[in-house]
Amino acid sequence: MSAGASSEALRPEESVSPLVRKAAAWSWRLLVIFGAVVALLWLILRLEVLTVPVALATILAALLMPVVDFLDRRGAPRGGAVALVLLTGFALFGGLLTFVVNQFIEGVPELVGQVTTSIDGLGRWLTDGPLDVSQQQINQARNAAIEALSSNQERLTTGALSTAGTVTEIVTGALLMLFTLIFLLHGGRNIFSFVTRIFPGHVRTRVRDAGRAGFHSLIGYVRATFLVALVDAVGIGVGLAIMQIPLALPLASLVFLGAFVPLVGAVVTGFLAVIVALIAKGWIYALITLGLIIAVQQLEGHVLQPLVMGRATSIHPLAIVLVIAGGAVLAGIVGALLAVPALAFINSVTRVLIARDPEAEMAEQEADEGPIVDAEPDVIDEPVE
Repeated sequence: MSAGASSEALRPEESVSPLVRKAAAWSWRLLVIFGAVVALLWLILRLEVLTVPVALATILAALLMPVVDFLDRRGAPRGGAVALVLLTGFALFGGLLTFVVNQFIEGVPELVGQVTTSIDGLGRWLTDGPLDVSQQQINQARNAAIEALSSNQERLTTGALSTAGTVTEIVTGALLMLFTLIFLLHGGRNIFSFVTRIFPGHVRTRVRDAGRAGFHSLIGYVRATFLVALVDAVGIGVGLAIMQIPLALPLASLVFLGAFVPLVGAVVTGFLAVIVALIAKGWIYALITLGLIIAVQQLEGHVLQPLVMGRATSIHPLAIVLVIAGGAVLAGIVGALLAVPALAFINSVTRVLIARDPEAEMAEQEADEGPIVDAEPDVIDEPVE
């Protein structure tokens, strides 16, 4: 073959469009990343009994760590500070839970009576109102519901047995979370420093900085979410108490717990308050309750979150909604609860890891262009004699 012919021949990769080559290169790399993410999620879900308690313990450590550090700086022994904070937290949580349960037990009979009255009124409206439903049809619907419950009795029994197994898992997870929380509060920084030794020396400092930034972001998120949830619960609870809605305190407690799932939890639990107000007091009080919830949500979204969240934990609402939906699909309520804190942590860690190092940029610029010298050196004025 002549030299001219060989020069005109193309190599196989050169016969493909550069755009196709780039697309193929991106495609297999993205497939590898996607496969790694799927494998990691699969492993986390398989080890849910282990990963969920550790994640919850990390979130609680982010909430309690500043208090333990404050006592430590004031001269208290680290172990004593951890014990004091945990015992105080358990006492407050146990007392609040007992009070809420007692209020719930006292308020349920009144609510049941009001529900019975509402059902009787609904039955009269169905028979005497514009729908003109006969009493025989109502009785048939009631008998069909009772028959459905009787036919599914075996399934309900199986569900009760599975619930007993779930209770065992919950107790095991709670104990594991407690032990993890104790060790994180007492020596979490040493544990993190030890774990990061697996990374090479030239990137170890960057990894540790990223971990500190992620945990700092988690502290800000948990603290802000706690304050927002408290304000939501107090505002809605006071409004329900003023309107004399039954179960005002238990409903406010549900709002407090639901607010830890951003944008969604407080709305869902607030909707329960609207239903209770509708059953107990009628449409007018239900609309007032709905207006109260909307007002509290507006206060939260436009004042509280921008004020207490800060730039390190600010996440776009669309990303929050998508990650909550994904967490709920993968792991149910626990996934929805842990999705946003995990996103806040990963967001801060990624920002630190991909940030450019100023010293590395300076060294790279000197290697390409030579030492940087000022065009006009500084002139030192000599003293005038």
